[in-house]
Amino acid sequence: MNLRLRSCAFSVALAALATALPAAAQFAKPEDAIEYRQSVMTVMGTHFGRLGAMVQGKVPFDAKAAQANANIVLVMSMLPFSAFGPGTDLGHDTKAKPDVWKDPAKFQAAGKDMQDQVVKLDAAAKTGNLDLIKAAFGDTAKTCKGCHDNFREK
Repeated sequence: MNLRLRSCAFSVALAALATALPAAAQFAKPEDAIEYRQSVMTVMGTHFGRLGAMVQGKVPFDAKAAQANANIVLVMSMLPFSAFGPGTDLGHDTKAKPDVWKDPAKFQAAGKDMQDQVVKLDAAAKTGNLDLIKAAFGDTAKTCKGCHDNFREK
């Protein structure tokens, strides 16, 4: 990873962390945390889906829109993990599997893998090169699927 990309990823991670930490402190009850993480995942999924539509040729490729959507996915990817704290495993229609709490190291590793791939997706989107975006999108989608398969109820 080149220095510029690392610097950008570090800056985004710091900004997301600064946002996520206060959010964790604001969860008055477990339901608040569950709603927060579900909202984050919905926004992230929406923008990832918009990229997917371009990658699959379902909508015309727009480099500027791809960059904007990838950036939103990048920022959102840093937010949900503060909301998987103690007591957030039950209630409010959570779809998180018990394995999130039974094997938190595996869950955290899956989250980090997704975040690493999203950094690459964002970098590819900044090039405006559809082929690079397609490759990075595919790799990112695999991490999403892996996490959903292991940690999310159908």
